[in-house]
Amino acid sequence: MCPSPSITEFAVNESTRLHGLPPLVADHTRMLVLGSFPSVTSLARQQYYAHPQNAFWRLLQAIWPASPLPGADQYQQRVAWLLDKGLGLWDVYASCERDGSLDAAIRQPQVNDLAGLLRRCPALRLIAHNGGESFRHARVTRALGLPVYRLPSTSPANASWSFERKLAGWREVVTVAGL
Repeated sequence: MCPSPSITEFAVNESTRLHGLPPLVADHTRMLVLGSFPSVTSLARQQYYAHPQNAFWRLLQAIWPASPLPGADQYQQRVAWLLDKGLGLWDVYASCERDGSLDAAIRQPQVNDLAGLLRRCPALRLIAHNGGESFRHARVTRALGLPVYRLPSTSPANASWSFERKLAGWREVVTVAGL
């Protein structure tokens, strides 16, 4: 007779499905940035780009230096600041299984309803993918009839790109969007 597995063994072998964050958009959103899926830190805080080493918020502050970015402890003010600029955020994946925060660890992803979101954003001019995993879905976003761009990933895992190099890429696409 084989012993039954313990509760601990079940917990180790059972994958938990993670669910992403809702989109941050407004009627006047002109550029939508799509990430892949929120990091562990972002999910825990229920905030986009919450990991302190992610360059996302620093890049935007460098693009719009005349408009002070609210502090990391003022997330709702950051969201308002972002939306006021005409920039929206969401992720390609609605849910997935993943250990840690790396895109390479994403398993069994479910794609968000990007076409449905487009209907909520009548002023949208372009879609920009934040990194390679998100950009893998560019054919889906191109089918929406808008220009699609690949941005350098703001993730700390993209350490081979300097901040200045990332900034140049982001600034170019933000300018094309008219923001």
